[in-house]
Amino acid sequence: MAASALTVQEITRAGVAITAAAANEEGNFFTNSGNIALRVNNGGASPITVTITAQAACDQGTKHDIVVTVASGVTKEIGPFQMRHYNDASGYVQVTYSAVDSVTVAAVKLAS
Repeated sequence: MAASALTVQEITRAGVAITAAAANEEGNFFTNSGNIALRVNNGGASPITVTITAQAACDQGTKHDIVVTVASGVTKEIGPFQMRHYNDASGYVQVTYSAVDSVTVAAVKLAS
């Protein structure tokens, strides 16, 4: 199984019900315009680690993955992600999880 795409959902003043998807064992990816966040809900019994893979090095020559722990029963919003550091060649942010049981995710964007 390969990583699966998340559709970016836009939050508006009128409100929107965010539809979360089950986290994919092989990871997820989503388009990034620099103002996207990843919502991670850990409904599992143990903490998980979410890793956003850096695609390009900083000015000092180092890639800085974003690694976030999400405790059991917690929802975290992660982001935004600088395009020059986190977008791959196709414009996607790549994310992986240490575990996916009872974990749901959504890519969200505030309306302009």
